[in-house]
Amino acid sequence: MSVAMMSISSDVIDFVVHKGNGVTGLAEIGLQIVPDQYIQPVEERLDPSKVETDDSIPIIDVSNWDDPKVAESICDAASKWGFFQILNHGVPLEVLEALKNAARTFFELPVEERKKYLKENSPSQVVCLSTSFSPQAEKVLEWKDYLSLLWVSENEASAFWPPACKDQAIEYMKKAEVVIRRLLEVLLKRLDVKEIDKAKEYMLMGELRLSLNYYPRCPNPDLTAGVGCHSDISAITVLLQDETGGLYVRGTKEDSWIHVPPVEGALVINIGDVLQILSNDKYKSIEHRAFANRNKNRVSIPIFVNPGSDAIVGPLQEVLESGQKPIYKQVVFLDYFKHFFSKGHDGKKTMEFAKI
Repeated sequence: MSVAMMSISSDVIDFVVHKGNGVTGLAEIGLQIVPDQYIQPVEERLDPSKVETDDSIPIIDVSNWDDPKVAESICDAASKWGFFQILNHGVPLEVLEALKNAARTFFELPVEERKKYLKENSPSQVVCLSTSFSPQAEKVLEWKDYLSLLWVSENEASAFWPPACKDQAIEYMKKAEVVIRRLLEVLLKRLDVKEIDKAKEYMLMGELRLSLNYYPRCPNPDLTAGVGCHSDISAITVLLQDETGGLYVRGTKEDSWIHVPPVEGALVINIGDVLQILSNDKYKSIEHRAFANRNKNRVSIPIFVNPGSDAIVGPLQEVLESGQKPIYKQVVFLDYFKHFFSKGHDGKKTMEFAKI
């Protein structure tokens, strides 16, 4: 397909979405200007004057999980910021670096190799290659492709995840699962939950989904969104950034944004809507957005720590025992999930679905 033809609306959608080339395919053509379908309205673009340069989210050393000060720092950050970074978490640096390299390797594969993992071609539901966020529902597309890897078991991952990245992704998931459990234990203890039993475990982390996000070089990053403004629908999200940068989170001052700088060896943790609902607003899921880069291909790798699909989510009994009125009703997570993907990214509006 010629570059000239790319200005025609249906051709872009067909090439990127229906033919499965993604924005990686657009970048490989060498476009000099972003197609209209990716140009965000002015009010959705990041205003540099709204970026707080003297503010940053907390960075917490978790080398001693049993230290009460560590627990206090985590819970305070979850309440005030909704975002924090953790260091000395136990996942070795070489495991993190290997995974980032593996993600790049996958997206550098020939397009015919990548297309084997599109939903209609994929060998299993545990692996799916997608583009943007929800192309059928969005008014403007996002400059991102992603490989979604559902963590069911090591055997299933070994059988179906792509050879280009599966070994590195499996090694990372095994190590990260330990960190996820520790974080949830700390956060739930502050909510007076004595023990995460099987039922609560299913409600918090019944589904772990690893996403290899790829933002190829973009000729006009200031006009586009890598990921539009939203809060995650997870319980928590554990994010591995590469060195490029481009993640911004909503600041504590009105209409302000804070850049989350890449820190070597760190994992970025954010609270999702589910934990805000379970905590009855004690913890906050915070809006964030991401941007592509003009000169570099950017990689970011979140683990979405979600409830099981049929889990029922609502304010925890332990939280309401003090006499608080519930702000949210009980919702089936799958219904919440479907509502989230039925529209483009729209800040925190998905939470209205769960409000009483």
